[in-house]
Amino acid sequence: MFIAPENRELSPRTGWTRAHWERSADHLLLAVRPYASPGRGLINLPGDRPSWSGPRSDGLEGYARTWLLAALRVAGARGEDPYGHLDRYAEGLASGTQHPVATGELSEASPDSWPLTTPVRQAVVESASVALGLRLTRPWLWDKLDDRTRQRAVDWLLPALGPSPVDNNWWLFGLTVAGFLQDAGIETDRAAATIERALDRVDQWYLGDGWYSDGPNRSFDHYNAWALHFYPVLHAHLSGDRVLLDRYGPRLHAQLDAHTRLFGADGAPMPYGRSLTYRFAAAAAPWLGALTGHTPLTPGATRRLASGSLKYFLDRPENRGATDTAGLLTLGWHGPYPPVIQHYSGPASPYWASKGYLGLLLPPEHPVWTAVEEPLPAETADAVTTLRAPNLLIQSTADDGLVRLHNHGSNNHVGGAAGEDPCYSRFAYSTGTGPTAHGVADNHFGLMSQGACTTRGPAVPLGSGEGWAASLSEPRPGPPGVRIVSLTLAHGRAELRAHLVVGAAPGTPVRQTGWAVTSGRTAQLHPVHGYGPEVRQLAAGSTLFGPASQVRALHGTTGATPSLFVALASLTAQPDPGPVSALAAIEVAGHTVRVAWQDGTTHRLVLDSTAPTVRTEDG
Repeated sequence: MFIAPENRELSPRTGWTRAHWERSADHLLLAVRPYASPGRGLINLPGDRPSWSGPRSDGLEGYARTWLLAALRVAGARGEDPYGHLDRYAEGLASGTQHPVATGELSEASPDSWPLTTPVRQAVVESASVALGLRLTRPWLWDKLDDRTRQRAVDWLLPALGPSPVDNNWWLFGLTVAGFLQDAGIETDRAAATIERALDRVDQWYLGDGWYSDGPNRSFDHYNAWALHFYPVLHAHLSGDRVLLDRYGPRLHAQLDAHTRLFGADGAPMPYGRSLTYRFAAAAAPWLGALTGHTPLTPGATRRLASGSLKYFLDRPENRGATDTAGLLTLGWHGPYPPVIQHYSGPASPYWASKGYLGLLLPPEHPVWTAVEEPLPAETADAVTTLRAPNLLIQSTADDGLVRLHNHGSNNHVGGAAGEDPCYSRFAYSTGTGPTAHGVADNHFGLMSQGACTTRGPAVPLGSGEGWAASLSEPRPGPPGVRIVSLTLAHGRAELRAHLVVGAAPGTPVRQTGWAVTSGRTAQLHPVHGYGPEVRQLAAGSTLFGPASQVRALHGTTGATPSLFVALASLTAQPDPGPVSALAAIEVAGHTVRVAWQDGTTHRLVLDSTAPTVRTEDG
């Protein structure tokens, strides 16, 4: 997508400027116009996969999410609107709320009507985007509407002030609707009560260091940054509520310390968790930090991160970019990719990427637009960052700009009725690889039976420290009483992966897999202890990064319980890397592992069935 001329003096890393953001927003908005219903209340994007909420809900989603983008575009231009975005969406607001319907289905009798929020739960989600857009553009749209249209819109929004139908970040949709109504002087007491109730609920999931669980289930992913932080902090900012901003702003600052480390040097956010199709929405939190002053990033680093992410998805070959030949965002990552799409996602779901355009609210003279770009953490030095609250590790290498995430604490959808979710259950993820969708699971350890491997099961954190994290899990389906203690120790590009199998019968086969890679990446996996010497290359199926991938695998068998298995792994974009086995000298005695890295750093790991310990030794 050609958008604007590059400026390498201002933006030496990406070449992109504010003009790229403005013009790409207009491109995206103009591309959806042919799919609007007659009165513009619905935007029915093409696709052979409707969401489970039905076509009418999907049409509302098309309106609401692109409306949020239009609102950010016009509010950022202080009301200037050369393409007439506001008039179109004002017409859609009037027609969509004129005769709301209690269904997600479409009909000729009401081609523009929105579904009501009470019977169609997804409409609650979209009400937040409708309300936020109205709040951002209030002087140019809401204040100029006739009274009847305003009242119909209020009547449609008000049910969203009730208790959330889903016990996770959905509580914040009601808060967002309430924030708009409160600003507009409508049902202010009820709106204030909704805001207080929503904040009280999400506060119960705050674990410190900037980390919320997305509900009461140890669910950690990118929703933490651009949902659980996004809505409360933006509401406090737009309200001018210093008390709330002083409460939630420092939490955002703490979160950004970690969040900004989850972007590769090529701009890729970490593909970890659900709703990956929202893509550059991941840039919303860094923009919000700059907007409110609660950020550890300099202005130049903020723009470099955000522009890098937008460019990563939009400036790609046509068949691998986020948009198709019609300029529409697709359900996927690069191009379309059905395996990572949830049942709630319809053709317009990707347009929640609109959140990533939050930076347009900062005026053109703001330092985030005028400062010279500065490098990201992943570009400056090798680092391993321990996130104690979610029990995750972030590992990055400066020479190739790759970032890896090691998971010893997040469990969303793992082992539940829907089965194991590969976007949460793997031991490791990276900005250069995607989890395998079918066939052999990448970055996995499990027990083998008749050619099949157990799933991981929920991860119970066992602790973390400098460069390491550990967890306990029960393989599923597996023999009763079997537990696996797992530990990752990261250093440079190397990962030591240790698993202690407790309670398995002697002779039980086990398998450890490595990274699923396509071209341009090299994955290594080396047996250290407990495995046979053979390293097998298995076909692992499609990933976000290509139609086919290969995964290395190690195999072993348990002895007398408990049995320890140790391997070294590596993922790199370096050309012709040396063997990972040369990066460390490792000694194993019983359940103790001593690791001496090339740079002289030494660790002593002790694994038992309850609490692995890691100690750094001198020399």
